[in-house]
Amino acid sequence: MIYNISKNAKKNYNKIINQIQKIRSKNNVNWMDILKLAFKLDPQKASKIMKKINYDDKKISSLLKKLS
Repeated sequence: MIYNISKNAKKNYNKIINQIQKIRSKNNVNWMDILKLAFKLDPQKASKIMKKINYDDKKISSLLKKLS
C-alpha cells in the first residue's frame, strides 16, 4: 500500500515530533534528578524500585517487538 503524505503534513509531523523531543529531554533530566535523590536517600529501596521498573520495561519492549 502506498501512502501519499503532503509536504505540509510532513512538516506538521516533524514539528510535533520536535516538540515532543524537547519536552522529553527536559523530563528525562527531571527523572534522572529523582533517581539520584532516591539513591542518595535510600539506596537499597531505590534499587528495589529500579528492579521493578526494569522488569516492566522489559515486558513493554517485548510487546513493542510484537508490533514491529
